[in-house]
Amino acid sequence: MHTIIHTTRSDRASRVAASSPFQASFRKPNYDCREQPDAVKLVVYVPGVEAAGVEIEAHGPDLVVTARKTHFVRVNWQALHLETAQRDYQLRLRLGHGLDYPALHAEIRQGVLTIVLPKHVTAEELIPSRRVA
Repeated sequence: MHTIIHTTRSDRASRVAASSPFQASFRKPNYDCREQPDAVKLVVYVPGVEAAGVEIEAHGPDLVVTARKTHFVRVNWQALHLETAQRDYQLRLRLGHGLDYPALHAEIRQGVLTIVLPKHVTAEELIPSRRVA
């Protein structure tokens, strides 16, 4: 008598895995996001990445940071399960509509990417407030 064992994987999980192939090629970097009075400061840790390998895109309220490492192919290359450690980074954050994405400032030093996103200035902040005594 033969037994057939079915996996307990749901249909939804298999659809998600099949529909997002970029998940396997990128890994999520460590990051720190701090709100300041006039901006949001985002620090992303991407060791092994140079300035030429960084792409920052804004899609509505979302910010997508893609950081690609410089990959060297050696003559005597063999797979030693290092592929996961050598994957590129991708970070997707929903920061909202209150930021001025075209005015962002970014710099990278020794694998630490710092992004400063200024906040939009509202009409109430432009008009000086009057105190009534």
